[in-house]
Amino acid sequence: MILSDRDIRARLALGDLAIGPLSDEALQIQPASIDLRLGREFLIYHPARVSCLDPREPSTISEAMDRVVVEGERAFVLHPGEFALGTTVERVRMPADLVGLVDGRSSIGRLAVVVHATAGLIDPGFEGQITLELSNIGSIPVKLYPGMRIAQIVLHMTTSPAAVPYGEARGSQYNNQTGPQPSRIRLDS
Repeated sequence: MILSDRDIRARLALGDLAIGPLSDEALQIQPASIDLRLGREFLIYHPARVSCLDPREPSTISEAMDRVVVEGERAFVLHPGEFALGTTVERVRMPADLVGLVDGRSSIGRLAVVVHATAGLIDPGFEGQITLELSNIGSIPVKLYPGMRIAQIVLHMTTSPAAVPYGEARGSQYNNQTGPQPSRIRLDS
């Protein structure tokens, strides 16, 4: 079951679901989703620095990557074929009985920008900012401005609360993240 705007507002008021700060609740809470804004931090890969990214060699990931912070009214330019990790302004705290699905807003998709490659699921128990996997699949560079509504989260009720929600008890790798986070696949057991 997908939560409606009425259900979203009730869960936010109850306090077990937290998504914020919302700059304009009336604008960001949609009929069946909440719009999320683009943060200022990005992680970008430089292909010339390594021959390949090797999940078993974490140094290849860190060597290939730079953190970029966009200041003031400036934009982050995502070039055709480029991939960058971004973040949401909003911090999300999911209760044990809700799962979130993050996807791009249609207005962003119509610019040939996708906001996630595979990491669109926000598990029950997750807390932190959402890392966005940004790709420009078009043929023209696109300016992305911090603060713009770039993605949306749709909230689904689970059939029962998760027995062991995402977090410390599970050894979850990305809980309480701030800013875009690179792959931590090296921590997989």
